[in-house]
Amino acid sequence: MLAWTTTPGTPGGVTLSEVAEPSPLPHELLVRVEAFAPNPGDIAAIPGAPPGSIPGWDGAGIVLEAAADGAGPQAGDRVVFLGLGARGWAQRRAVPYASTAAAPPDAAWGHLATLPVPATSALRALRKLGSVLGRRILIVGATSAVGRIAVQLAARSGAHVVAVARDEGQHADLRRLGAHETHTALSSLTSRVHGAIDMIGGQHLVDAYALLEPGATVIALGHSAGAEERFPYGAFIADPTTADRSITSFFLGAESGLADEMAYLAADRQLQVGDVDTRPWTELATWVRRGAPRPSGRVVFRVDHAEFPG
Repeated sequence: MLAWTTTPGTPGGVTLSEVAEPSPLPHELLVRVEAFAPNPGDIAAIPGAPPGSIPGWDGAGIVLEAAADGAGPQAGDRVVFLGLGARGWAQRRAVPYASTAAAPPDAAWGHLATLPVPATSALRALRKLGSVLGRRILIVGATSAVGRIAVQLAARSGAHVVAVARDEGQHADLRRLGAHETHTALSSLTSRVHGAIDMIGGQHLVDAYALLEPGATVIALGHSAGAEERFPYGAFIADPTTADRSITSFFLGAESGLADEMAYLAADRQLQVGDVDTRPWTELATWVRRGAPRPSGRVVFRVDHAEFPG
């Protein structure tokens, strides 16, 4: 079969290569990959991956073979999947059934491929904040894939959603998705928040922590700023107005029981992930070489199976 493999020194760091067929373990399904949407973490991992590795955590496809132990989706089911062992940018892959969920038969591949990592990350991060009903919840990096979904889920849960996004041109869309306030920078916020989800890191994480009310938490979900967090002296000295605040890290791979939630998200007709830019998977290396641009929404690559009928 064909797969994109890491190849140091080549444009984009990956080449489309012939590789061995996957050999599923008893708890794994064999899936024909139909589409995948590269995540920032997928791209960042390419330079440090061993040569010949197949990148890609997640995607959508059709089950070719059910798990040997009979659990999970069955042959012929349309699924969304998440596998921490990567190997998603391929025509076929083996995926644990515990992180594979059945998808509606009429859902577009492009939409499904955008969900596993961003949507489940947003859902699990929001749950870590506890009940948000009637509380101010801050989403930093709200126009990212995770951020857009977090805005929607928080608004549905009854939160007063405060969205921060540098591009003011997208603020109207964030309000349409459920944000009650939109800001281009954290410096314009004048009221504290019960909890925060930060996709940016660096100074944004420092500033989000400073906005927490007593007992509140900020979840460090992303680090796209690529910068250090430098907290000023006194940031962690508590008084009655700053007591019991916390910062917690987040790793989707440490979360269990994702399949049911992935199925719920895949079946959600109202969930909006932004514009979906669908491209042939043969364009992947060129896109990576150009810096993996995402002008708006997600870029999805449709896998070619022309030489493999069925």
